[in-house]
Amino acid sequence: MTSQGTALRFGYGTNGLADLRLDDALALLADLGYDGVGLTLDHMHLDPLAPDLAARTGRVARRLAALGLDVTVETGARYVLDPRRKHGPSLLDPDPEARARRVDLLLRAVRVAADLGAHAVHCFSGIVPPGDDTATAWERLAAALTPVLEAADTAGIPLAVEPEPGHLLATLADFHHLRGLLGDPPALGLTMDLGHCQCLEPLPPADCVRAAAPWLRHVQIEDMRRGVHDHLPFGEGEMDFPPLLAALAATGYQGLTVVELPRHSHAGPHYAETSLPFLRRAAAAAAATAPAASGAGAPVTAAPTAAAQAAANPAVAAPAVAALVTAAPGAANPVPAVPDTTVREGSTP
Repeated sequence: MTSQGTALRFGYGTNGLADLRLDDALALLADLGYDGVGLTLDHMHLDPLAPDLAARTGRVARRLAALGLDVTVETGARYVLDPRRKHGPSLLDPDPEARARRVDLLLRAVRVAADLGAHAVHCFSGIVPPGDDTATAWERLAAALTPVLEAADTAGIPLAVEPEPGHLLATLADFHHLRGLLGDPPALGLTMDLGHCQCLEPLPPADCVRAAAPWLRHVQIEDMRRGVHDHLPFGEGEMDFPPLLAALAATGYQGLTVVELPRHSHAGPHYAETSLPFLRRAAAAAAATAPAASGAGAPVTAAPTAAAQAAANPAVAAPAVAALVTAAPGAANPVPAVPDTTVREGSTP
């Protein structure tokens, strides 16, 4: 690691290239210079429910190796389990058999990730079903994730849970609540969508990164506006990327930072082509300004020191997040009290 942290490695999500065959999508990303891919298991991209999954996974692994692409496995496909219910069934479904289908998908994803040599498997909680209380939902989530975490631990693949606006587990504070419920298992990690931090976290995105550093296993990135869960191309939101990327590099994070534009597949190749230069310019700007701000011989900024302290003592970071939300962890989707800020419903990718 340099004084400015690790060099960030960028990828692009296949859920933003849904109109391309998987092989074509991988070739495109390699040609554009990406370091890797966020591979969403879906009917058009390495269908996790179709026959011969292991053989098909082996072919994809060989293709990734030939192209020099790393991979994280994502499980946020909208209709892979149910053609009529977006993201259904979830880990919170009242029907145990329905929940078991989602658990089976995640177990398949762990096996795929192990065969691909992936950095992590991504997942999210789901929305609390109408009429259910949050205490019951947390119990279901913890029980459903337990066998997945056991499989992930055996495979040596982190299970990186994503706080998703509108879901039961919506914030960093909620993630720490889940850690407590599960007894902080070693396979449990965090997927941090940096746009979600802009959308609803009480901390600024760069501070979210510092607070979450010990648990970061996967990172997603896009532009976003405060209070509106809408994944935007870079430059169309409100986010300030050089200090955000500086904070991320300073943590020593070594996984992929994956562009997440699932509503832009109609122009996926265009946004894949334009996103990487934007991120590289932002990363270069972060690297260029950090030494001037710190002075010779001093830390780059106060941020790396905070991240290092959190990594050395993970208990430090959780209260830093939880203390700044307006409801305790485990309450119904705590949202910071920001005037005129309401997370828009129905905008989950």
